[in-house]
Amino acid sequence: MKIIHVSDLHLVKPGEKIWGFDPLVRLDACFADIARYHGDAAFCVISGDLTDLGEIEAYQVLKERLAGFPLETHLLIGNHDNRANYFSVFRDAPRDPNGFAQYHISREGFSFFFLDTLKGPPSSAGLYCDKRKAWFAEALGNLGGTPPVLFMHHPFFDIAHPLMDKIKLDDAQDFARLVAPHNVRHVFFGHAHRTISGQYRGIPYSAPPSLAHQVPLVAGSVDTVYSDEPPIYSVVHFSAEQTVVHMDAFLNRRAADMKIDAERTGWD
Repeated sequence: MKIIHVSDLHLVKPGEKIWGFDPLVRLDACFADIARYHGDAAFCVISGDLTDLGEIEAYQVLKERLAGFPLETHLLIGNHDNRANYFSVFRDAPRDPNGFAQYHISREGFSFFFLDTLKGPPSSAGLYCDKRKAWFAEALGNLGGTPPVLFMHHPFFDIAHPLMDKIKLDDAQDFARLVAPHNVRHVFFGHAHRTISGQYRGIPYSAPPSLAHQVPLVAGSVDTVYSDEPPIYSVVHFSAEQTVVHMDAFLNRRAADMKIDAERTGWD
């Protein structure tokens, strides 16, 4: 099974820019590339920071773009989102019994969870409160041993980035204890604006960067807090034996300086 992971759109009102980027132009290019090359994917996930300021107009333009996008798409919210404005535009979006933007689905023997880690302003960190944990714990308990796959905006572990580690999930250890008995298959997150992969207490994880601005790996390597680095989406392949995560820098994909017919044979 193939799925697509996109994160941190940071959409603003149409025609506006953020830090020199037009995030809607980036989104349109991303959706066009996915539709052209990965129309066979089971679904797409956008893991939060759908908007930069939580504006209704930004959610409306995302809803318009999704209407013409061929893949089933699951949305998460992040610290730059506004839960009330999100639900006012995506009125039919799933939510748990307490009104949080989280739910789970089962596909081809896998259980996918889409979690709501929004804490709320002025904090950029995440939060997973007792009500959200209660829903999640009950859902995990009903899996019957099937390893869950988690999508969330904020990671619940450090990622060796001093700035971003300050604003991970607040209650990280509680969350880690909650999922520990359940043999989590993979954690997909956003928030960090970096290409990241690794393992935490035996749990594999990965994250694509933003479609807009990035956060430099080393502070001071550029003069500004944010950086201009390639936007990327992830192409994920699931099988019983493995999980493969490809990162595709779709806007930086160009033909090499070579003859068209070069390197066409001798690969086997």
